[in-house]
Amino acid sequence: MALQVLGCTSRPIRVSLHRRCSVIATSDIKRKNLRFVAKPRFSFSLQYSSRNYRLASINCSTVNGAAVESSEYYEGEGDSVSLIERIRQCIGFLRTILPGGSWWRFTDEVDSRFIAKPVTVWRALSRMWELVAEDRWVIFAAFSTLIVAALSEITIPHFLTASIFSAQSGDISVFRRNVKLLVVLCVTSGICSGIRGCFFGIANMILVKRMRETLYSTLLLQDISFFDSQTVGDLTSRLGSDCQQVSRVIGNDLNMILRNVLQGTGALIYLLILSWPLGLCTLVICCTLAAVMFVYGMYQKKTAKLIQEITASANEVAQETYSLMRTVRVYGTEQQELKRYNYWLQKMADISFRQSAAYGIWNWSFNTLYHATQIIAVLIGGMSILAGQITAEQLTKFLLYSEWLIYATWWVGDNLSSLMQSVGASEKVFQMMDLKPSVQFISKGTRLHRLTGHIEFVNVSFSYPSREEVAVLQNVSISVRPGEVVAIVSIYL
Repeated sequence: MALQVLGCTSRPIRVSLHRRCSVIATSDIKRKNLRFVAKPRFSFSLQYSSRNYRLASINCSTVNGAAVESSEYYEGEGDSVSLIERIRQCIGFLRTILPGGSWWRFTDEVDSRFIAKPVTVWRALSRMWELVAEDRWVIFAAFSTLIVAALSEITIPHFLTASIFSAQSGDISVFRRNVKLLVVLCVTSGICSGIRGCFFGIANMILVKRMRETLYSTLLLQDISFFDSQTVGDLTSRLGSDCQQVSRVIGNDLNMILRNVLQGTGALIYLLILSWPLGLCTLVICCTLAAVMFVYGMYQKKTAKLIQEITASANEVAQETYSLMRTVRVYGTEQQELKRYNYWLQKMADISFRQSAAYGIWNWSFNTLYHATQIIAVLIGGMSILAGQITAEQLTKFLLYSEWLIYATWWVGDNLSSLMQSVGASEKVFQMMDLKPSVQFISKGTRLHRLTGHIEFVNVSFSYPSREEVAVLQNVSISVRPGEVVAIVSIYL
């Protein structure tokens, strides 16, 4: 081995040669840091062994034609710089993951041309009502039983507390009356809840059935050029997963939202009657929870729309691969197709991860505010009992109804975010349902029983709408006389 060194001073150092021809140099006298400007790669034709070679340390400007600089390394200075840099990186990372940071934003997850136009919640509910309007009696029966069940449930804590304290005071007649009312309320609530669930399930089935029927019939009446720009995987995804996502709107989301709004309103009125200071404190906490709920719901709507778009893109890749499997096998592109599919799966996983993180923040907010309500109620209520303003029975009722109000607010927020998710997932479906049929299906023409005459096409140019830059026919003139059969045959070169 020969190593050419120009103008160098010699100091004994030890160099270890490894299998991949990397050089690790440590000085016996003073630690040096060698910085290669041209990043040379040394190659030695030696047999691999564990022998060590002693060479001279390098203070010169070139080694085998590669520029080298020698710089001192101070361990303390490097540690302080790295510590400051780590602190800066931690601060920057915290800024990105905090609510409102760049980590929560969706900028280039899906190409903007694939995103459907936004649809408001009210607009989406109006379209859904148009689909189920023929069976409106099912909806009316479901909401009627929902109202009766909600009112029955909201009065149960009052009579439950009254029964406990009447038994404690020894008033048997009041205790029996309260127990009888509790039994009636529980039976009424159970029967109405069962009927409500049955009717809402039927309404869900009707909604999904008619939505798929309407979407399928609309797509069938589109022009051929529409199918040139849309893939089979995308269309089947709209008919499948997107429509199924909407199935929760009536039976789950609207059902729980209306039920908890009624119960929460009743609980708030009862709290204000019992003690308006405690009621106002609970109302402030519920308003804070509602604000967090609104922001979370809008975020969930956006994530749901992106997830549905990415799901459609992944289905498109799978559809293309399976339909052209022979071609894929001939050219051996299985790994390329797998990478294409994993690309969309990774995007979906990233969005789902952020969606789960947002749900965790929402639950953290709820639990914090819920326990804060309990603490405030105990503090203010205990002081009121000591002052003789309220009784222990009233404080017990207040705790029960404040818990009911907080949970009602949480259920409203959770189901409202689910409703926004469904609306976001259905935006593309509603956009396709609004498409106008092809002209050939809506134009009114006259059918000729007998066609005679001389037809002549002069300077005809034609191109498909999906590929307007490619001319199929350009300045073509054709003359067709009676009794002739004319065919246009093209050769693609």
